[in-house]
Amino acid sequence: MTLGLKLAPQHRVYAGFAIYSFAMGNIFPRLPDIKRAMQIEDGTLGLALIGTPIGTLIALTLATPILERVGFRRALLWLVPLLGFAYAVAVHASGPAALFLMLLPVGLMIGSIEIILNVEADRTEFLLKRRIMNRAHSFWSIGFFGAGLFGGALAHLGLSPQLHLALVVPTVAVAMALFLGGFEPAPARFAATGDKPPIFARPTLPILILVAVTLSAMLMEGASMDWSAIYMRTVFDSGPFVAGFTVALFAFSQATTRFFADSFVDRHSPSGVARVLLATMAVGVFIVFFSPLPLISMLGFALLGIGSSAIFPLAISAAAQRTDRPAAINVAALSQISFVAFLLGPPLLGFVSDHWGIRSAYGFGIPFILLSLATAGALGRRPSAEAADTARQSVEAQAGEA
Repeated sequence: MTLGLKLAPQHRVYAGFAIYSFAMGNIFPRLPDIKRAMQIEDGTLGLALIGTPIGTLIALTLATPILERVGFRRALLWLVPLLGFAYAVAVHASGPAALFLMLLPVGLMIGSIEIILNVEADRTEFLLKRRIMNRAHSFWSIGFFGAGLFGGALAHLGLSPQLHLALVVPTVAVAMALFLGGFEPAPARFAATGDKPPIFARPTLPILILVAVTLSAMLMEGASMDWSAIYMRTVFDSGPFVAGFTVALFAFSQATTRFFADSFVDRHSPSGVARVLLATMAVGVFIVFFSPLPLISMLGFALLGIGSSAIFPLAISAAAQRTDRPAAINVAALSQISFVAFLLGPPLLGFVSDHWGIRSAYGFGIPFILLSLATAGALGRRPSAEAADTARQSVEAQAGEA
């Protein structure tokens, strides 16, 4: 007997992404309060936050066999509520060293959930014979948007981060039972070549060029998630709700763009779409760097959400369409390096903030945007139907073996 609502397979995937990101996202509006309680600088907070990417990279590299043994259904139903619980424990850390250690298991859970949900999204695409990957990731942004609003509201009401994150745990558990209680994984499938990528895939020169395309988007997405609330509190002395709403606004603009991204890519060339998104990101960075008013900064973060939305999926498709070696190996090589930039970038930007101010942490992104614009041609023209199928088929291997 299954529990919960009866939903179509793609709707369960969407719900999984949204609930997972809600469980993950509630801590970000509270980072200013955590920083203030510990009486530490941005650089020290950034160093503590590295615990999450270390755990995530370990899980992305090693967790797949364990998850397959446990079963995706059981693992997902336990891991998402446990992620909320792990965050609720982590916010009790007495100092940055303790926070670092407490975020290591958080990272392990995030990496494991990423594998399950991305593989499930790819398998569901194959089952339905249509794309749902970008839309699934738009629901991740929608969940993050909800977390920003919820966290900002509870901060505005004066609830401590500890009580706030404790309330997230039963909320997430009930949502998982309701929307994923009847979850059954889609049938497994394999890349057409049958080859498995190595644990660490060696990047070729063309893949390194695609990495250059993605760096600015990965860096600015991570920086906006981690530092936008602190930026608003530091630069404008904004209240906790405005800071949390800024996180939510970034996620909302990113979600909206991702929701419609597939149709834009189908009508225009990937490189053309990428250049428009990168130009939008550049405008957002300039606004955030020079903004004299909170509302103008919020516009800048919204533009950053739009600009960072679809660059990485476009690069994944371009890597998969290369014919120099199996698609899954190219995709794994790209994702591993780009993911390091996404996870390690924001903590390192904390040191930039310490030395030159938090505005400079965003201005630091301009050279990377110029690099991405210079290399965007590597994304190619509009993909053929056959190439699109090859790109889609590689995602499972990339997510499962990264």
